[in-house]
Amino acid sequence: MSLPRSLPDDDRNLESFATVLAENLPGTWTVEYHQHQRYEDQFEHAEDVWDLNLVSGAIAEFVLGQDAHLIRQDGTRLYVTIRPLHEDEFLVAAIAPTSAITAEAFDGVREPDGIAVPADPERAGHAVNADLMPRYEIALAQVRHAAMNPPQPAPRPDTMVVMTWRDDGSLAATTTDRPAAEVLLAEGFVWETASNTYVLTGDDTRAQGHAVQAAGARLARLGIGTALRTVPRPSADIAVPAPQPGARATTRSR
Repeated sequence: MSLPRSLPDDDRNLESFATVLAENLPGTWTVEYHQHQRYEDQFEHAEDVWDLNLVSGAIAEFVLGQDAHLIRQDGTRLYVTIRPLHEDEFLVAAIAPTSAITAEAFDGVREPDGIAVPADPERAGHAVNADLMPRYEIALAQVRHAAMNPPQPAPRPDTMVVMTWRDDGSLAATTTDRPAAEVLLAEGFVWETASNTYVLTGDDTRAQGHAVQAAGARLARLGIGTALRTVPRPSADIAVPAPQPGARATTRSR
């Protein structure tokens, strides 16, 4: 592993630049300035920088000595530091959200890599608002969507729940998995000792259908598959074709 490169004395005032930059960005921002007392501080303050290009490269290669965090009222955070070997530029990158978001939500989401901006805070603010922030908002929306819609685990064959219609209209489910059994019981299935199955009566077909759907969804979240075996149902349970336009519909309840 190569040693980080030290920089010559730099008279750029990062704290002042970050403060004026914040004034040139939409919204209300606060500025946290950090003068690094030791080299390790550099990585502590840059831990969640959402970049795999220009900014992360500078953090890994150079001893920067200082940085600033810009924090908007809605929680959006930006990382600002000097650009090594470019006295008239600074680096700005987004800081990834971490609160209540799992690492898996970031999988497949492209990082909104940071940018180099001129030392003029007004021009820098325009560049951040026109370039960095739109890409940040897109990435943030993708991460939030992934966090709210995590992928379902693949069913495990060894914990498959098999449901079979019986002649009386009830549904018998078999499983040897305790979590699966708990789900079935919670959704209205009753243990039947004689057949060693969990049985859901068919007295109310609508309630029965809802219970099957709810149980299937809960089992899927546990990574447990569901197999439904259909046998001929009693003629009274065969669905009646939809009435033709103008025909009078009739309904029945069980």
